[in-house]
Amino acid sequence: MAAMAGSVSRRYARALFSMGVDRGTFEQLGKELDAFAELWTGSAELRQALANPVFKASEKRNVLSNLLPRVTPTSDVQKFLLLLLDRRRLAALPSIARAYREMVDEKMGRVRAQVTSAQPLSPGELTRVQDALARRTGKHVVLEAKVDPALLGGVVARVGDLVLDGSVRTQLGTLRDKLLN
Repeated sequence: MAAMAGSVSRRYARALFSMGVDRGTFEQLGKELDAFAELWTGSAELRQALANPVFKASEKRNVLSNLLPRVTPTSDVQKFLLLLLDRRRLAALPSIARAYREMVDEKMGRVRAQVTSAQPLSPGELTRVQDALARRTGKHVVLEAKVDPALLGGVVARVGDLVLDGSVRTQLGTLRDKLLN
């Protein structure tokens, strides 16, 4: 079922992305789609108002139509989100936005990386990690930094399926396994 939902999300994302590429606005459309997806994810009231079967479709459309110009100024994104509402696909919005972001990143030759460390990294350390990942992937790297004190020290970097684990926790686990064997 998840694969089918992912396929549907990619199909909707691809439709909006193609329109954006044709018009040269694909990055702006992605930013607006992300902004609305964030609002959708963060607002239980909005999700309830637009998903509740008690409200008529026309009432839901009215609510969304009044809200959209404040969040997404581009008419293409507004029409797209209204289409998702009409087709009862708004719940898929977070995965549609994620699929869209991946398409933009691929077109722009960049990858997203998640870097987790035990303590916050300095701007210089983040730059060094970003440069190392760029050399490794051959692409521009957009970093998202997280802190996880359970790592004890070191860094774990994740770029797509590639995981580079230099955490003290992992190193201690490896050492323990060697000592026990």
